[in-house]
Amino acid sequence: VNTWKHPLGIPPPSENDWPKDEEDFFLLDPDRERDALPQPFRMISKLVMQVFESAMEITEKREMLREAQKLKVQPQKCFPTAEFQVTERANCLAVSGKYVFVGLSEGLAAFNTCDFKHVCAWDAAKTEICAIHALDLGNECHVLLAVDEMGLAWLFCFHKESFLLVKILNEVEDVSQRSTCVEEVLSRGGDYAGILLQGNTKAWLEIYQLPKDSWLTEMEKNAGAADGLACSERRSSCLSEVGTFLLQELPVSAVQADVELDLPVLLLTVRPPKPITGTSFKGPLEALKEMDDDSMLGLGYNHLIKDFQWELQEAIFCSTYQEYLEAEGVTKEEIPRHATFHFLLPSRILMGPEMEVQPDIPVGIGVHWDGNHNFCLYLLNHSFKGQADSDLMPDVVWPCAAPIACSAVSSCSRYLALAGEDATITIWDKHLGYPLSVTAILEERFIRSIHFL
Repeated sequence: VNTWKHPLGIPPPSENDWPKDEEDFFLLDPDRERDALPQPFRMISKLVMQVFESAMEITEKREMLREAQKLKVQPQKCFPTAEFQVTERANCLAVSGKYVFVGLSEGLAAFNTCDFKHVCAWDAAKTEICAIHALDLGNECHVLLAVDEMGLAWLFCFHKESFLLVKILNEVEDVSQRSTCVEEVLSRGGDYAGILLQGNTKAWLEIYQLPKDSWLTEMEKNAGAADGLACSERRSSCLSEVGTFLLQELPVSAVQADVELDLPVLLLTVRPPKPITGTSFKGPLEALKEMDDDSMLGLGYNHLIKDFQWELQEAIFCSTYQEYLEAEGVTKEEIPRHATFHFLLPSRILMGPEMEVQPDIPVGIGVHWDGNHNFCLYLLNHSFKGQADSDLMPDVVWPCAAPIACSAVSSCSRYLALAGEDATITIWDKHLGYPLSVTAILEERFIRSIHFL
């Protein structure tokens, strides 16, 4: 009898025991089964997979952007508490004290911000108001400077819920000589007003002194008459619980015949600088005699360059850079027709040793014309010298390396920012008269506006 000395065991598997017909089943990738499809189906499958992968990438990017947006601080949404609906088109508005003044397609309208009711309207001239500025003078008196569609500058005094027309600043009898107001500025406090006028071929700046003290005195004397003629009829029906009011047939305030307000006084007429031409001086001594004082340095008028020297220099320049000039298209220098101006408070630059000034009343203006390198400062007391109708020369000139593109004055009126066309911003200390900082912006950039925060 044959017997096993050891227990029976299962032999270990080996590759030799694998069935030959199932070898491809273990070695092939399961995803490769689709390769057995015919060629058109394989191409369609690849295109579908590409579209699916692209859609997944776009979805992931959108999810990432959505998550990043959630992490940002969301701005607070503000909804109006009251609405003033007007039947005419509203072009502009200004806020002064507790009143909102709206420029309409025909006249002006005033609203009270306390009770959200319309106060009165002015449409005597049936003109469209395109821009408006307003300031609070105190004692419920406000000064308004408005510009209509024809470029006329209207000066109003608003008192006791009534519009009082003081004067049309640029009104002339001959319509052909009429000028257009393109910019208007009221000084802080309402002591002065400035308007930039443009004619057919020229432009100039007019500065007026507003007799606000006499206005306030006259208003106090005629307080009873102002209350009686404030508005002929008031209509303040509430159309909804949220405070929506409809302006229809607004009561028109009559110009009070008993109240005669003093007219503003023209102080300065500033014209753009004249182009620099050849000199007629025979020597340096004659040029120095023409200068009134040393504050006029910087305009470039009192020079000793002859006409033929200008022509020779221009010929050399044109011959040297002819190819660049032809590519750029050079234009001849023209007289500027637009200016930016600011009312300036007292400082060491504008104050003389014997001048008596108040710290909160402007003593001068700063002006720069488009395409000009100079920032010119004018004192507001030139009218006492009888120079209101003549071409004034600036009291101080600050030349810049590049033409001035825009400017800004701080709220304290001490700091002045000048931005040049070369994208360079210079901050000046107007009180001491020296620059504090110079900042260059990226190349090929043009600065259009600048503000102090």
